[in-house]
Amino acid sequence: MGRFSIFPPVMKTLIIINVIVFLLEKLFLDRLTFGDLSIGYFFKVYFYLWPIFETNNFQIWQILTYQFIHGDLWHLFFNLFALWMFGAELENEWGSRKFLVYFLLSGIGAGLVQLFIAPMFGTAAPTIGASGAVFGILVAFGLSYPNRPIFMFPIFIPVPAKIFVLIYAGINLLMGISGTGGNIAYFAHLGGALTGFILFKFGDRLGIYRFFERIFSGRRRILNYYEEERRSVYQPFPGERTIVYRGERSHNDFVSSVFSVNGEEITQAKIDEILDKISETGYQNLTDREKAILFELSKKIK
Repeated sequence: MGRFSIFPPVMKTLIIINVIVFLLEKLFLDRLTFGDLSIGYFFKVYFYLWPIFETNNFQIWQILTYQFIHGDLWHLFFNLFALWMFGAELENEWGSRKFLVYFLLSGIGAGLVQLFIAPMFGTAAPTIGASGAVFGILVAFGLSYPNRPIFMFPIFIPVPAKIFVLIYAGINLLMGISGTGGNIAYFAHLGGALTGFILFKFGDRLGIYRFFERIFSGRRRILNYYEEERRSVYQPFPGERTIVYRGERSHNDFVSSVFSVNGEEITQAKIDEILDKISETGYQNLTDREKAILFELSKKIK
């Protein structure tokens, strides 16, 4: 396991995007006009999550975009603080890709529940905020660290995480059913919690993360092909030695020299370094030299 990061990459990116969107809307879009209407009005129409049946403003992409928009500074602060408080440890443990998929799908599930269930208990209204996705994160934290003490506002008495989650979910359920929630999307919170629970318990079993991993990896077919071929026996290229791969990757299993690029000997350790870099930051962040090494490797193994 790598070094623990206080602000792991996806967490940091989500925080930055939310802050930028908030500042963009409040400081610029609401003050710019197009004809008699502000640009902020069009932003709200196209990117807030609008009810399907009560208005004509709903667009399919709103199920994603609403998660990055907040109504005021406190709304933004509490959501991002909770995201960091409960999500940083999860991303460090799961890895960034799985954490991102979990977060976005929890938010999508929250939006769907808000669209189809909330109108049964009150007047439908446009929805914004990362609260639904954050509730999914909260559920995952409670299931991962059930006995971790959490100080619960406004009591400030340490409560085990599993109890904290149950209490919060119960409050949201009661407020949502009673219709006394005001402008708070309680059913979105419940939808995020329910989606998060399903993803946590059954996501791996249903192949959800493997499905998105294949999507993320679509641009690096060379890497995938190499990973499949690594278990086989290679015939030596002119002037090179036979390389035998035995099962899972282990540095002790590899012969040091594989091939050369522009006169430079490329070792198995160098290939591992490139593969690890792709896994952590993506193919697009490779240097031109590293991409050239993978390109030459792909020609060797075809």
